[in-house]
Amino acid sequence: MSVPEFVLALREHIGTDLLWLSGVTAVVCRGDEVLLARRADNGAWTPVTGIIDPGEEPAEAAVREVAEETAVRAEPERLAMVSVTPVVTYPNGDRSQYLDITFRMRWLDGDPHPADGENTDARWFHRDELPPMPKDSTERLRAALDGSGEARFRLGGKTV
Repeated sequence: MSVPEFVLALREHIGTDLLWLSGVTAVVCRGDEVLLARRADNGAWTPVTGIIDPGEEPAEAAVREVAEETAVRAEPERLAMVSVTPVVTYPNGDRSQYLDITFRMRWLDGDPHPADGENTDARWFHRDELPPMPKDSTERLRAALDGSGEARFRLGGKTV
């Protein structure tokens, strides 16, 4: 997986200690289909995710990550959810936790494929025929697909 240069620089100072990062999840929709990518690190199907670069607007990060990871062009439709991930411990011992900002995105063009090595597959799934996914991915998808137009957030351990 590609680690941003600013994270590598921080790791030189803090080692494997817990690092708080901001990230995005892009739930890209094309009609009744949703774009998912199969992660190279754990094989899980998820929406496109990534780290926000310093000074980068979250919506711009979502657009960039979709293009980098799947070669698809998409634009944000709305903010769908804001949440905090559990602590992630990577195989090298690095620990991170993410403030995740989830966007519902509209497909503009492009045929998905794994474009940068972070994923082994990328394709469209009908929203009623999604593969098994981690719980946090399912929550983000549900928030983006529920059609309410209102952003979700976690409060007291529940998504509201």
